[in-house]
Amino acid sequence: MIVRTLAEILGTDRDVQGRGWASRRLLLRKDAMGFSLHDTLVQAGSELVIWYKHHLEACYCVEGEGEIQDQATGRVFPIVAGTVYALDGHEKHVLRARGDLRLVCVFRPPLTGREVHDQEGTFPLIEED
Repeated sequence: MIVRTLAEILGTDRDVQGRGWASRRLLLRKDAMGFSLHDTLVQAGSELVIWYKHHLEACYCVEGEGEIQDQATGRVFPIVAGTVYALDGHEKHVLRARGDLRLVCVFRPPLTGREVHDQEGTFPLIEED
């Protein structure tokens, strides 16, 4: 059984910060669950270009307001508390935070914890822990 709190992750190597976002990585590949689980904050006014070409991601908004735009189609979808979006086709997208967003995110394959977005907005596929 794994029991972990957000408080014990803050300020550790599981608390990964980027420009306009913070990913608090609750479960990682080494936890052997087959997915990773993240408590993610996106700062108000942030506009993140993201393309998870190596991972599938699902996000559930628990706080805040924003939107996601599919880069291929141009379609824009509002995000508010209670909204889930799933990138089941590795969609390149833009995530815009109108207010501070808090998302619970799941990745498959699971992240190791060392990933940060590259110039394409992609996480590398890291094969070893």
